[in-house]
Amino acid sequence: IMENYLKEIEEKLKKNINIEVLEIIDNSHKHIGHKFYSKEKFHLHIKIKSSFLKSQKRLEAEKKIMHILRDDLKTKIHALEISID
Repeated sequence: IMENYLKEIEEKLKKNINIEVLEIIDNSHKHIGHKFYSKEKFHLHIKIKSSFLKSQKRLEAEKKIMHILRDDLKTKIHALEISID
């Protein structure tokens, strides 16, 4: 299920942003025991290499990613770390 979900996120991002390289890392295991930990919600680190995003201000680039994943952020993603290269 997890791999399918990461694939869904990858497809959403690639459909909306020109991306050269995309890596999605599930860091949920690092947060077991935290106050708001839930096994239904993920802690993800998205590493993106995109000249399109790099050409924008960092905040604008992050807003674009957050907008694409807005439904996921409400339901399935508890924490999202974004690295843009």
